Amino acid sequence: MSSTILHRLAYGCLLTAVMSSTALAQAPAAACGGDLSAFLAGVKTEAIAAGASAEAADRALEGAQIDQKVLSRDRAQGVFRQTFLEFSQRTVSQGRLDIGRQKMKQYAEVFDRAQKEFGVAPGIITAFWAMETDFGSVQGDFNTRNALVTMAHDCRRPELFRPQLIALIEMVQHGDLNPETNTGAWAGEIGQVQMLPKDIIEHGVDGDGDGHINVKASSPDAILTAAKFIQSMGFAAGQPWIQEVTLPENLPWEKSGLGNEIPASEWFSLGVTPRDGNTQFGNLQAALVLPQGRKGPAFLTYPNFGIYLKWNQSFIYTTSAAYFATRLSGAPTYQKGTPEQGLDDAGMKALQTKLETLGHDIGKVDGILGSGTRVAVQKEQARLGMPADGWPTQALLSAL
Repeated sequence: MSSTILHRLAYGCLLTAVMSSTALAQAPAAACGGDLSAFLAGVKTEAIAAGASAEAADRALEGAQIDQKVLSRDRAQGVFRQTFLEFSQRTVSQGRLDIGRQKMKQYAEVFDRAQKEFGVAPGIITAFWAMETDFGSVQGDFNTRNALVTMAHDCRRPELFRPQLIALIEMVQHGDLNPETNTGAWAGEIGQVQMLPKDIIEHGVDGDGDGHINVKASSPDAILTAAKFIQSMGFAAGQPWIQEVTLPENLPWEKSGLGNEIPASEWFSLGVTPRDGNTQFGNLQAALVLPQGRKGPAFLTYPNFGIYLKWNQSFIYTTSAAYFATRLSGAPTYQKGTPEQGLDDAGMKALQTKLETLGHDIGKVDGILGSGTRVAVQKEQARLGMPADGWPTQALLSAL
């Protein structure tokens, strides 16, 4: 599905998994804007200082242009207005599950190597592979070199994109990228699992043994590179990432939500019951997440869920991707439940305006149920004596 290519970019988390916050804080201010030729000369000098050859820099940057379509896409990034049920049912389709299982069988030896060397289960990689590019079929048609030149030259976030442009030059030097023909997403992500050049340089694996790392054309390269990347984000082998649960009628709902982790065993003692019956990870910290409130689907998220949040900060995307991976690993379809009707765009903006008036930090009034709005909703529900499940309804708006 063509829109999956842009999830990580369009919903607020473009480079979360590219560099740690510490690295970003230490990144020097990068030159940006001004004459393009002078800008490219500066990039060349920096690339050579980082170890690239002058020939590789010239080949990578020759003919580089500013792509106005990239700037337009960056300025008009989409917003995530779908509910979990809407988005997950659209993305975790039976067709994708069938293809995913076929791919896991086709590349069984590669996935086995990924699990042995990096500890990452096949379903996790395959779910990202499906959601990002429909197994490589929709990888984006923006020239990667021009996209990164555009984003690095633009003065909004040069400290994020200039290092990616330097890494692209290194890929050219390795013979792993043709700057004239390589295409990908509008912000420079490349290949079947949509990774940026710096991540490919740092975590690339030659899965097919041809001497190159080609995450665009080689599925083995893409699978193993993704596995190594996921491992680098702290994935713990053999541990769960998300687990569907059923709930009792009454819980301390104010304890739910990301950031409110307690030992899973405590959730079990409160009557939270895993649908798969597996309680062996009761010693792990777990959060009870309710994407559409206490009457909708419910999950426990474990420490490994953190890699999803590093890949993408959108709660709906990450929860859907994690659920997708469990389905590929044998879990049944979730129980939809009977969620209460949520608010439309006007209602959400009205609620956010009221929450802001009450002193809550919800970011901007945009009609999007982001983490700040969820936390504020939960606090107001608790204050008003309502079940504090973080799901905004007309009843809450009316009560406020």
